[in-house]
Amino acid sequence: MQELKVSNDTSAFEVPVVLDEKGKLTDHCVRQALTMMDTHGLVVLTKLLSDEEAELGLALIRETIEDPDRSRSAFASETDNAYLRRDFCSLPSTPPVTGFAAMLCQRLEGVYSEYCGRSRPVLEIATFTSYRGSSHQYIHRDPAGVISLFAAVEDVSDQQGGTVFVPGTHLYGGSDNNHGGMARELTELFRTRCNYRIFRHNLKKLWRMRKGEEPALAPGEFWDRVFSTKWDQHQPNLLRFLLGKNSQFSLRTLGPRTVWKLYRHREAMDKLFRMVQMAPRKGTVILYRSDLLHAGPDNRSPQPRRIFGMSIARDMIEAKYWHDGYSPHPTLAANPMCLADLLDCAALPDAPNVTHRRLSA
Repeated sequence: MQELKVSNDTSAFEVPVVLDEKGKLTDHCVRQALTMMDTHGLVVLTKLLSDEEAELGLALIRETIEDPDRSRSAFASETDNAYLRRDFCSLPSTPPVTGFAAMLCQRLEGVYSEYCGRSRPVLEIATFTSYRGSSHQYIHRDPAGVISLFAAVEDVSDQQGGTVFVPGTHLYGGSDNNHGGMARELTELFRTRCNYRIFRHNLKKLWRMRKGEEPALAPGEFWDRVFSTKWDQHQPNLLRFLLGKNSQFSLRTLGPRTVWKLYRHREAMDKLFRMVQMAPRKGTVILYRSDLLHAGPDNRSPQPRRIFGMSIARDMIEAKYWHDGYSPHPTLAANPMCLADLLDCAALPDAPNVTHRRLSA
């Protein structure tokens, strides 16, 4: 997206995966990953899954998406879901899904155990599919106190809308003291500037679609995305923008004082913050702290983007806040799981080509 300055160079956040004889990250990999998480708020673990294992994850996603009774997510991009621009839905707690999630947790146990107690709940196991014509989400934070995971089950290109992160914007004790005590203010100013550009980008794209550019708008879609009174935090809704009804971006955030600060601190923001888009290769896994600024861009490719996702609490979280960012499947809500359940249950069998990445016993 030309509206934003986004880098596709993720090398500074990558850790090449090496597994020990037990099939877990080696101590060296764990230390590297923890350093990345603490410093930047995320880590990109390359080749954590073999091609065969990624195919298993993709099959689980396709099986879920093909189910007409699938459980749709209710926390973001509801309008995109309604018009099949996105398909954010939770995965059922079946043995294959639980086994796949367990395999990921067991390989990453050294990282998870640093942040999450064994009793911490699994908030969500889900799939996030984005199709051409979807909206670009606003830059936002998910509810704090969670470690989230994205697993690439197929190659993702930047045109498909790989997640954008703002490294180093995660929250921790004393983080407000950074940048001369202006960390919070500068971060929010940067977010406002980005979201203004995203707002403009989404409106321009919808207008082109309305004028006949592919993909075509469905009947009523333009109205629902631009003028509807329906709650949706990630649409370029002019009505909710003017009324100040959108907590992510609205006219309330663009008063004269804020506009002056945006101008005054523009050079400082350019130096302090950068946006990085993930275009992960098949088998790559991204772990990030939920309070890191991020967004799901629009898919500008005819090829759908499919991602496996999972979120596990690292702190106590009031149940009512789960639904601000997580939608557990009814089977998970009825039979809750915690990290210990995934660490102790039977994972999926290893795929044949995993062994070459392991150290000899």
